[in-house]
Amino acid sequence: MAGIRRRRGGREPSPQQGAQFSPLADATHSTREVTIVERPSKNACHASGSTSSTSSGPHVCADLLDSLLHEIIILINSFHDFLAFIGTCRSWRASVSSFPSVCTFSFPPLHFEPDGPYFRPHSRGIKPLLLSNCKWQLSDPSKKNLSLRCSVPQNTPNKMYYLGCSYGYLIFTCKEHCLLVDAYTGAKLKAPKLPCNNKLGLSSGIGVLTAPFSSPNSRLLLFSKAFMFAWQVGTNSWSVLPLALGHERIHQIVFFKGHILVIDTLLRLHTVQLTPNFSIKRVKIMWELLWNLPVNPWLVACGDMLLMVDLSFRSLCSDEKDDFSRIFEVFHLDFSVKPAKWVKMEKLENQALFVSLDKRNPAFCCMNPERWGGRSNCIYVARLFDDPDETWTAVELGQSVPCHSTIHSMVYGLSFPPDYSQIGSLWLFPSLVYGARQ
Repeated sequence: MAGIRRRRGGREPSPQQGAQFSPLADATHSTREVTIVERPSKNACHASGSTSSTSSGPHVCADLLDSLLHEIIILINSFHDFLAFIGTCRSWRASVSSFPSVCTFSFPPLHFEPDGPYFRPHSRGIKPLLLSNCKWQLSDPSKKNLSLRCSVPQNTPNKMYYLGCSYGYLIFTCKEHCLLVDAYTGAKLKAPKLPCNNKLGLSSGIGVLTAPFSSPNSRLLLFSKAFMFAWQVGTNSWSVLPLALGHERIHQIVFFKGHILVIDTLLRLHTVQLTPNFSIKRVKIMWELLWNLPVNPWLVACGDMLLMVDLSFRSLCSDEKDDFSRIFEVFHLDFSVKPAKWVKMEKLENQALFVSLDKRNPAFCCMNPERWGGRSNCIYVARLFDDPDETWTAVELGQSVPCHSTIHSMVYGLSFPPDYSQIGSLWLFPSLVYGARQ
């Protein structure tokens, strides 16, 4: 198998709620990063490596223009370096809020690995999660020897359904309750009570934030088969809007060029408009040009391209026996023709994609991954193999993936997920990456 596996490091005796990253393997190598993260220097220029004096340094750093600070942000190669940047001084931290888009960051997302057997699907059915023992580990692909252990805060409703991850928040719901948990800090946020009989947990619901939680235009959208529930952050009530999709389940939500796109279980792509009036319109796409329809695709926004990733079957026939494997294929949607059509890509060039098996979780595109030790033209999958020691895998586009070793849940298609209430491994950017306002 040509893909690269990353195996889990040693574990600490107990989780640290809201703790900072700590070394697990090589303490000597990681001392500088951990010192900057856990105990920022009182000298505001220390993290930037300035040689100015203590008395003049903070004033020099604070007076840098946002345009120059944005050029520095582009050069950051890991989340740890990002923490050092925002820990330099208040003005450096505030400059992140005006940074154009998280997609332009050159460092990879963090890997979210659930801890405990209740996270690993073992049977089909929609069941609530027991949050009292909900724990996870965050690790950085660019700093393999560091990780963070987190858990759901105390005094949290014990049984809830998982609806997805968005802008660094895990989204849970149960009956009229809706809870958001910051995956990095462990902080929890409660939304107003939902309407009764919303059936979000019983109908494979999916949730997403339309913007960072700190944004004045942020909305939380929850989708059931028949309705969309929308909460304008800061208000005290929900709007309930009919979807009119023939009761098909929403498979994935992606933000592309300022638009909200959703794909349903029939592979129909729709645009969702919230203002000035709610509407949902189907995007006409020509599927006939594809040799085989995708079985379980991912949508990924990658700059000015909308990509579709599929793990399709391929026969490897020999004289002795017939064998089957899977292969990743990537297509981009060509909007220049009417109807739009999917065009196969032979290479990702200098890009890498990050996906998880659960399409309710975000997918990311990273440019120039070699800068942090990654590989271009690769699909990074959070837990691709049915191996307790495997965490994430990098598979080159066009490379064979043996069917017998992939997670069994992948054989289920769009309309019949194996266990939609579970949380699996995923990729995320912590919420503070989308705007460090404090």
